[in-house]
This record gives sequence, C-alpha cells and structure tokens, in this order.
Amino acid sequence: MSKQRASPAAAIRRRIGGPGLLRWAARVSFSIVVWTLLLHLFPFLGFSRSPLLVLRPFCLDGRNNSTAASAAASVVAANEVGRRASPALPPRRLYKSNGYLLVSCNGGLNQMRAAICDMVTVARYLNLTMVIPELDKQSFWADPRDEVKIIKELPQKFSGKVPLSMQPISWSSEKYYLRQILPLVQKHKVIRFSKTDTRLANNGLPLKLQKLRCHVNYNALRFTPFIEALGNKMISTLRKSGSFVVLHLRYEMDMLAFSGCTHGCSDEEIEELTRMRYSYPWWKEKEIDSEKKRLEGLCPLTPGETALVLKALGFPRDTRIYIASGEIYGGEKRLAALKAEFPNIVRKEMLLSDDELRLFQKHSTQMAALDYLVSVASNVFIPSNDGNMAKVVEGHRRFTGFHRTIQLDRKKLVELIDLFEDQELSWDEFSVAVKELHWGRMSQPTRRRVIPGQPKEEDYFYANPHECLGPAIKRRERLKHTEI
Repeated sequence: MSKQRASPAAAIRRRIGGPGLLRWAARVSFSIVVWTLLLHLFPFLGFSRSPLLVLRPFCLDGRNNSTAASAAASVVAANEVGRRASPALPPRRLYKSNGYLLVSCNGGLNQMRAAICDMVTVARYLNLTMVIPELDKQSFWADPRDEVKIIKELPQKFSGKVPLSMQPISWSSEKYYLRQILPLVQKHKVIRFSKTDTRLANNGLPLKLQKLRCHVNYNALRFTPFIEALGNKMISTLRKSGSFVVLHLRYEMDMLAFSGCTHGCSDEEIEELTRMRYSYPWWKEKEIDSEKKRLEGLCPLTPGETALVLKALGFPRDTRIYIASGEIYGGEKRLAALKAEFPNIVRKEMLLSDDELRLFQKHSTQMAALDYLVSVASNVFIPSNDGNMAKVVEGHRRFTGFHRTIQLDRKKLVELIDLFEDQELSWDEFSVAVKELHWGRMSQPTRRRVIPGQPKEEDYFYANPHECLGPAIKRRERLKHTEI
C-alpha cells in the first residue's frame, strides 16, 4: 500500500518556486497525457464525455487561464465537428483477452508513433489486453475505438508478477506473432516488449491489418489538447499570409555526429562532432568517411545546399518557409546562405509567445510534435534528410490527399551541386537538371517498393500506406477535376 498523498493544491504550494518545480512540471505533463487518454477511452468504458474535463489539463495550477480555456474550447469544438464527420463505427466487438501486453516505445517521436500503431495492431490480432505504453517522452496516445482493450495498469493479481520481457524480431509478419508470441502470452499471461520500432513487416500482411495500422495512425492517434491547440495556432498564423512551405532541415548536432556528415564544417566543428559520436557507446559506427557518405546520398543537405535546390526548383524569393527542426548546428552563421536566398523564414519562436514556448523548453519530443502538425498542414513539405519524421509526415500527407512532398534525391543532387560549384554546369543547366530529377518525386500515387529479404531497403509502410489510400486518390482526382 502506498502512502496517502497530500492534496494537489497543497503539493503545488509546496513545490512552486522551490527545487521540486521540475518534478511538478513533469507531473503536470503526465497528467495532461493521462487525462487525454481517459477522455478518449470514456465512450469505451460507458461514460459520457464532459467538455469540462478537457479544460482541466490547462488549469492545473488552479488559476483562471482564459487563453488556455479558449484554446481548449476550440479543441472541443473541433473534436465535435470531427465526430460528426466521421463514418459510423462498427459494433463493439466481444473481447476475450488472451493475456496482457506491456510495451516500451523507444526512439524519437515518429518512431514511437509508428510503434504504437504496430503494437495496437498486434494486440488486436492476438486479442491481447494492452497496458498504457511506456514512452520515451510523454507526448501523445491513441484512441483505439473499441479495437483493443486498454487498461491503465495490470490487474492487482499480476502486481507482483515479473513479465516475460523480450524484443520481437524486426520486420515480422503476423504469422510470427501468432505462432511464436501468442503461445508465450498464453503461458506467461503477461509479456513485455522492450523495443517496438519496426517490429511489423512493411509488406505481406493481411489487408485488414494494414488498414488497422492506418486507422490507428490517422484516425485514433492524437497529441494532447495543449499541443494540438498550439499547433493549430501556428498553422492559422502561417495561413493568414497565404501558402507556406515546411522545410524539415535535419541539420542538428546529434544528426551530424551520429551520421558523421561534416561537409562544410570547420576543423573545430568536425572535432566536436567526432567527440560527441565517441561519447555515446550505443552509436556503433565511429570511423566515418564523411565525403563518401555524402556522395552516396546518406547525408542531410546543408542549409546552403538546400537554398540552391529550392531556387533551382523555382521557388520564388518571397516564399514563406517554416523551418521544422531543433537547433541548427552552427546557428545563424550556418543559416546565412539560406536566408540570403529566402529571407521570409519563420520558426516556432516567431509564432509563439515566450510563455507558450517556455512550457516546451527541454522537451524535444513535444517540440517535434508541433513541427509534425505544421508539416502535415503545409502546402509543400520538403525534408532534407530521409529520416523517420520525413517518412511518417509524407505518409500522413498522402493519406489526406497526396499533398505535395518533394522527396529530394540527395545522391544525384550532390553530384549536380558539385558540378555547379565547380562551374562545370551553368545555372540554367543546373536548374533544368534539378527540375527533371524531381519530376516524379512529388508524392504521386504509387505502390511501395518490395525487396524480398531486405526489409530495411524497402519503401517504409508509414511513408506510403498504399493499401489505405483509395479515398485519398479519389479526393485528389476530384480536386484535379475542380481545378480544370
């Protein structure tokens, strides 16, 4: 039995302004996540969903926060519209649980997002009761809509039981889970997956499972109301000035250190990045030939290279560009070439107040959540690196109507850039070559590339979930017809 806790108000009075402030803030963040989860699950549990409950996560300090209340009210209104527009849900199914599944989602925001979708699908397929996942950073959760039974914690009778902990084999089919995982659950009753990223195959799964992955990702998964409200505020502000482009500029210190990509860096910067790479033992690759990796297309474009590509593609100088990223390595000096060509650059700090941003400081995953929302809503999305964020956002934009995502061919681009900078290509020749290179790389409808035995080399399911995109294709065709 745990000790009885003091009231929340008393706890806040003790901690505010004291050394426990950080702990209090962490608990506030966790409360927001839990409240959001409970709100999504109330219909499943048979309770009505009161708008008053949506306001509480914004006012945990007991003060009257009219701005937060207004933002929360807008989220409630948007949710009500969404519910009215959503298709009727299938009848609630009888759920005979075969056991309990605990999962620990590893990695960054988009790794965890995809992992949650996969694990809900596995739980549904095996008829498992799922315990709220452990997240690296508590930022979001899924509303399973009666597909999967979800509980906050294991029943009391299992409280002292040590679960069987394991890592499922990566890129596995549903047969692996049915034949090898289900018997383990039936034997031990509780199983814990310690890693969950890329544990389901891209291809070869039954259509109903592929569609369930999409259903969880695009219909059920939501960020907390506070994050969604701020994201919507940023999107609204950007749209007031017309169309805008999101540039996912993955030119951050951790990326460069991990990848060994140091093109254009000074000797001091190369030394700093190398020290960082060696200081993390789980980064297995230590000695890296940066230029070789760049020529293979495995490095993010530098801000200067990105400016050349955008200009060659025909983006006008006054294009409004939102930079989706963490802190750019090298700061303003490194961004100078990009800003010289495209001065109308916007970042989070220009769209949100200091008070709003303060809540996100030192929470990189929550910052990434804001970037994700803005990226999905942009007129054009351009990632400078083929990472998880780029892939998952691309898939989301396909699902909502094949909105333009420019998939940069970095391997051929760096060849063209080097030829241009060595004056072996004129500007006109360079620009024509860049346009021709990307003519078919604008997120047009296409099927995923399948490479038997090489799942890492295949097209990623969440970048192009083509099994789920029939309605998106129809929306795209209607839009084209309207434009004509």
